[in-house]
Amino acid sequence: MNSEPGKRMILISGLSGSGKSVALKALEDQGFYCVDNLPAGLLPALADEVGGAPDRYPRIAVGIDARAGRAELQCLPALIGSLPLSTDLIFMTAENPVLIQRFSETRRRHPLSAERTLTQAIDEERALLEPLAERARFVIDTSQLNIHQLRRRIWDLVRPAEGLEIANLVLESFAFKHGVPREIDLLFDARCLPNPHWQDHLREATGLERSVRDYLAGETMVQSFIDDIDQFLRRWLPAWADEQRSHMTIAVGCTGGQHRSVYVIDELAARWRKRGVKALTHHRELQR
Repeated sequence: MNSEPGKRMILISGLSGSGKSVALKALEDQGFYCVDNLPAGLLPALADEVGGAPDRYPRIAVGIDARAGRAELQCLPALIGSLPLSTDLIFMTAENPVLIQRFSETRRRHPLSAERTLTQAIDEERALLEPLAERARFVIDTSQLNIHQLRRRIWDLVRPAEGLEIANLVLESFAFKHGVPREIDLLFDARCLPNPHWQDHLREATGLERSVRDYLAGETMVQSFIDDIDQFLRRWLPAWADEQRSHMTIAVGCTGGQHRSVYVIDELAARWRKRGVKALTHHRELQR
């Protein structure tokens, strides 16, 4: 999978119960725009839409399976070859006893089970999808994979072209005197840094204003604090992403949540955005 971002599409297909929904959610966690159970006949229109708006749809994944119907599935291999986007097909499969056990555990109805036993429906679906399995670039047998192993396998397939990332990275400043935010994953305490509150001309300003920023930028201790957090997170964010973390909130607190923590969060966000990281900032006390 090495086509240009914004000009590629991943199709997820395979047997019911093989893990297609897990695969789509794993791609969604890596920033893919995902569409499940799309009628095959709409693929060309979707490809045109994606090609015309690469910034809106930088990465897209589509789930197509037996629910599309025999007629559409028979036309799908030729249709894929005619699409204007580079298209990779990932086909999910599993052994019959495993699929039977999964349907038994979830008590879900197989989409082809009308007037058929479950075993007959699985065999019918396998035959129906065989042309897609032969067309697939990657075939994943999930018989021996749990959910976490399957997610990792899917992420490994997109890693060479894009690398794993934390899809939602939130940076939050707060005041310890108002309590620590509940939803955070990592916390750094900036109360050890010089406090602009004790400077009369800075007391009513915030860490977003030039006067406070100039003051803190001139303090070596503050810059070392930011450098250390930056280095720590650059070292460990890929490891957390590899462990299937798609969302992280990193918080920096100070006494009042007005000066030091705001400045540190804003500086970290600016650094990461320059490196292409999508970082959202939230200054809790400034928005009260």
